[in-house]
Amino acid sequence: MTIGIDYSQWKLEHGSILKDFSQKEIFFLFSAGKDSSLTMHFMVKAAEEFGFAFQAHVGAFPVHRYTSREKERISSYWTKRGIRPVWHASTETDSIFDGKEKPCLTCQLIRKNMLHGFLSKNVMDWKNLVVVTSYSLWDLVSYAMEQTLTNLQGEISEAQRKANERRKLETMQRFHTYLKMNDGYAVFRPLVRYNGTDIEYEVEKNHIPTLATPCRFGDQRPKRALENYYKQLGTGFDYNQLLEYARQSLSFPDDATWTAMGRKEYLGKYF
Repeated sequence: MTIGIDYSQWKLEHGSILKDFSQKEIFFLFSAGKDSSLTMHFMVKAAEEFGFAFQAHVGAFPVHRYTSREKERISSYWTKRGIRPVWHASTETDSIFDGKEKPCLTCQLIRKNMLHGFLSKNVMDWKNLVVVTSYSLWDLVSYAMEQTLTNLQGEISEAQRKANERRKLETMQRFHTYLKMNDGYAVFRPLVRYNGTDIEYEVEKNHIPTLATPCRFGDQRPKRALENYYKQLGTGFDYNQLLEYARQSLSFPDDATWTAMGRKEYLGKYF
């Protein structure tokens, strides 16, 4: 049965992280989807209780999802709750997807470049920075399935082997709730312990607005197709069991694999 995730439960599980935020500069990467909207809901509550401030930044791409009406509707709701999202426009238009076999990869690259450009211009003290981003337990399960299938591949080229290894490091760093990097900054993922149905339930219960326009390329993402199966089957997963499976079957890297990386390498290749 879907029970949602109430704030008290979430706070209890993440209090040791939140209590240090009052002295930090916190950039939340908001998308206005369900996952990030629930994160925003919790962060607004936590900011008041733990005495910290944070900024919410949106890479408003692809353009067809982020219309002026949608941005105003969502901004209006959050402004009333004390936080106004900053909408960052791309210099690219959706025409860049024309003829692309994998438009999602193009989109991800553009959004990543937007993030890097913003951070490089706006972060004054990297040792004081926390970047907050939203991934769910369902995302992690899908990444684990991807790695399981990758491990079953037959003979592959050296180039493909390197691509597989890079992809593994990219997806598996998202399993960590909190990564404290050697450069001083940190990455916080507040929803990786929770199933998609619980997140959706909580968003709807609290009447939190999310983007109404679906991405027209969304059905090309295997992760989204898998989420539909999880939902239809009423499947729930356990975060600790997933981590144990990843360690035993997927050679799950230790967090030092990423925390030891320089900022340029980590943010440029794996984040």
